[in-house]
Amino acid sequence: MRYEDLADIPCSITRPLVVLGDRWTFLLVKQAFAGTTRFEDFLTTLGIPRGRLADRLDRLVAEEILRREPYREGNSRTHAAYRLTDKGLALYPVLLALRDWGDRYMAPGGPPVYYRHRDCGGEAHVQLSCDKCDAELTAHDVIPEAGPGLSGDGRAADRSTT
Repeated sequence: MRYEDLADIPCSITRPLVVLGDRWTFLLVKQAFAGTTRFEDFLTTLGIPRGRLADRLDRLVAEEILRREPYREGNSRTHAAYRLTDKGLALYPVLLALRDWGDRYMAPGGPPVYYRHRDCGGEAHVQLSCDKCDAELTAHDVIPEAGPGLSGDGRAADRSTT
């Protein structure tokens, strides 16, 4: 099975990893949240090879995580700016969950950056909770069950006929 074929598996964890799981793609998303929008700025900030950057930005645009917008500086030719879409902005809790994990297990000197609530100054964290009783949850409190996107044989349900 090719890595790209994993996108056909009916799993809402596996499918996003096919899009975001290589070493550069999620770093590009992180930089977009930090305000980076221009190709050259992604290039210098991350040190990513030019061809790989172009490929990953094209993929993020195709997946509608980023959108490409034209811009000009002075009388120069038109360039592309890359901005997060609503789908891209929805990745923020994932980014913060990864940051929480990194702070806990990979930052022996303490967090390198705090993400603060603009209104009160408290630190932002991702928290799992039940949508029915609002209880805080851990992995031990949750059990998976089949949803509407899974057919009886374990494959993705064909939603085009419903």
